[in-house]
Amino acid sequence: MRHVIIGAGPAGIVGAETLRKGDPSADITILNGEKIPPYSRMAIPYLLNQEIDEAGTYLRKDPGHYERLRLKLVDQLATSIDTANRTVKLDNGQSLPYDRLLIAAGSVPSFQKIPGIDLPGVHACWTLADVHAITARAKPGTRIVQMGAGFCGCIIIQGLLGYKFDLTILVRSGRMVSRMMTPTASAMMKRWCESKGVKVVVNTQSEKITQAADGSLEVTVTGGQVLPADLFLSLVGVNANTGFLAGSGINVNWGVVVDETMQTNVPGVYAAGDVAEFTDCVTGDRTTNAIQPNAVDQGRIAAHNMLGQQDSSRGSFAFNVLNTLGLISCSFGAWGGVPGGEASELVDEERYRYLHLEFKDDYLVGACGVGFTDHIGVLRGLIEGKVELGEWKQRLLRDPTRIVEAHLARSQYALV
Repeated sequence: MRHVIIGAGPAGIVGAETLRKGDPSADITILNGEKIPPYSRMAIPYLLNQEIDEAGTYLRKDPGHYERLRLKLVDQLATSIDTANRTVKLDNGQSLPYDRLLIAAGSVPSFQKIPGIDLPGVHACWTLADVHAITARAKPGTRIVQMGAGFCGCIIIQGLLGYKFDLTILVRSGRMVSRMMTPTASAMMKRWCESKGVKVVVNTQSEKITQAADGSLEVTVTGGQVLPADLFLSLVGVNANTGFLAGSGINVNWGVVVDETMQTNVPGVYAAGDVAEFTDCVTGDRTTNAIQPNAVDQGRIAAHNMLGQQDSSRGSFAFNVLNTLGLISCSFGAWGGVPGGEASELVDEERYRYLHLEFKDDYLVGACGVGFTDHIGVLRGLIEGKVELGEWKQRLLRDPTRIVEAHLARSQYALV
């Protein structure tokens, strides 16, 4: 059996390892387009912050791991798929045949469509090459203008400040991490960052980038102000990496549409990780939940089904835990609420503590918080486990900090 895996991130590598465990004789090929050992993008902030070296980002630390498992790493990108003939075309012009295919191509960073976005000195912070470009300018006073304050934008701030960069963050929506935090929590995080010396400019975006005579950049923002910069970081989000699937017949919406077995509409073709669009286990909506634990689970489930073993997913789960200059924030499930739901909230501005809970009927369906690190596992368990709260719902509506007590009292009622 010939298995081809497009992508060498967590979903692809776990998928490959699961295939090898289930079929010792299979031919397993992993397309690794970055031509370096497979690594975790989630480790990039720790590399930028000099907490680990580059090898610390690698998914598997043993240099002989892939050879020992006879997993063939091919340093090429997929450019198209011919599902009728079961081949993958590579960027070197060759074609690779397959019997089963796993698309684990991950996400690609978004860039604003503005003049100058392709100039030297404009980067994302998504690859090890991006980190090298940023750290090459690592001297105090280097001016960085960063467009975007989402999850990725906020998690790298500590690394940037560690190099004593002069950092200005532009926030188009007016709210930091607006996709995981309520307005109250976002405002708290903004105030925290500003107290640490970060300039945060809200309701503002870059409109064009030009190159000055000395080679530096000039960033024109909303209202016409021009900000001088040595580097411009575009961190406005990511999209599922699906461009190479055009004409393949594989169903693509926001991401590659899959069923509970992670199979696409084309038999024998599966998808997992950031690129896969599947049902959210809380809301029931189809979405791409681009986080590493989901990627690992989906890669394993896809591999089981590629082997002919029956396995299925109950749905992806949206959760994020973010460390921004030492301030821990988190969000789970439908943190923004659902129609007909109820909510409770605690705000302690002075101590940077915040907790927001969302309910639907007898269940906790979402939560977000700042500074409540002891509650993170409990929140996930109650929401993902769909625990019936009973009398504890009213208690939590009055006092959301009693969440641990609620979990201990009601965890026996989790759905399975």
